[in-house]
Amino acid sequence: MNFRRTGAAAAVLCLAARLAGHMVSISTGDLRVEGTRARYELSVPAYEAEHLKRPEIELLENIRFLAGGLDGRRLEGQCRPDPSSESLKCEALYEFAREVETVEVVCNFHKVLVQNHAHILRAASPEGADRAVLDYTFPRTTLRFRPPGPGEVAIQGILAGMRRAFGGAAQLLFLLAMALAARGRREFLALAAAFLAGQAATCLLAPRLNWQPAPNFVEAAAALTIAYLAVEILLFPTAGYRALVVAGLGLFHGLYFASFVAVSEVPQAWFLLGASLAEFLALVALYAAGRRLGPPAARLHPQRSLAGLLLAIGMGWFLYRIR
Repeated sequence: MNFRRTGAAAAVLCLAARLAGHMVSISTGDLRVEGTRARYELSVPAYEAEHLKRPEIELLENIRFLAGGLDGRRLEGQCRPDPSSESLKCEALYEFAREVETVEVVCNFHKVLVQNHAHILRAASPEGADRAVLDYTFPRTTLRFRPPGPGEVAIQGILAGMRRAFGGAAQLLFLLAMALAARGRREFLALAAAFLAGQAATCLLAPRLNWQPAPNFVEAAAALTIAYLAVEILLFPTAGYRALVVAGLGLFHGLYFASFVAVSEVPQAWFLLGASLAEFLALVALYAAGRRLGPPAARLHPQRSLAGLLLAIGMGWFLYRIR
């Protein structure tokens, strides 16, 4: 794939920089509603909250619970480190103007943690339970305390997968590297299929192996895949079996999805369908943009320049995460 201009690729790099942060950035919350009151418990990995000076203010002021269009009044709120789980625990008590039937939630944790942060919220009341995933793409939702129907489960899972497909810099940069690595339409389709298959295999097998890798390992592995594919482009431009290489690299990217599914309890099959669809469409867009722009001026070598940039980013990111 060749670019005469690197506008599309530059846009991906800018978006990746905007989303830079921990690749695996997830917090969990439990909301228990009874009558006009609700108790909220929040758990944030300690490494995510190291920079917060007053977490009881910076975190609890960035999540709101509304009933009947009115904010719940926070009666108390506190945060404390929990060394046993290597996390920061927060608790808050809310009171509403009337008995709660549904709760609207507005969560902006991505503004005080990292841009690609996802908050997994579980809620329960005497009438039932509900669950939601909130992030920068979907910061507001309504909890209705009733079991979702099969259609709702499918839609929620697919949307969660699509949002997580673009949830971090590693995913975006690797998709760009794959688009650069494809040397023709047939190879592009082979690379896309191999990557999605490898990614899905890890996501499906990791829970059965009862393996939950450390977030830093997942992020370092993803960074190394970007660097490795960039080396393929730069040093082995005519190498064969590239689809097998990409399938192996996809195994590492599946670790992130496996971690997210394990914590969020989103239906695995629907989640993978949404993530795979979003990634494939992004790859098609990148590849098609390059094909339409035609061959570049020979002296510019944009493909090699971008590959070199990806190599530098991937290796720098890898070394930063393993230090």
